[in-house]
Order: sequence, then C-alpha cells, then structure tokens
Amino acid sequence: MRFKYADWIRRDADEVVAVFGQAKLVKRLDGRTELRGGTVQDRLAAKEWIALFWHEAVLEK
Repeated sequence: MRFKYADWIRRDADEVVAVFGQAKLVKRLDGRTELRGGTVQDRLAAKEWIALFWHEAVLEK
C-alpha cells in the first residue's frame, strides 16, 4: 500500500551538510557520507571539520 499523501516527507535528493570552498560534504540517501569536488585545501578543511564536529561520519572513497 502506498501513501500518496506522505510522499512529500521522503527526501528525493542527497543532503548537503556543509560546504568548504568548492568541496561539498554530502549525506547520501543510503546514509553514507561523501566529499565531492574541491581543491586539496578544501578537502583538508572538510576532513578537519569532520574530525572536530561529526565523529561518526565515515567518508566514502
């Protein structure tokens, strides 16, 4: 049975958690975390932020 009235609750896109320059930290629909784009410095800043504020996040390679 499908609930047509509750379809708006479901997310249809990945969620951008934070942006570091050109790098985007994204939480995918399946629960995995991914770091997309950016320079080496942007990615390093994102990894430092993850280490400080989001310990349970594991980046996909």
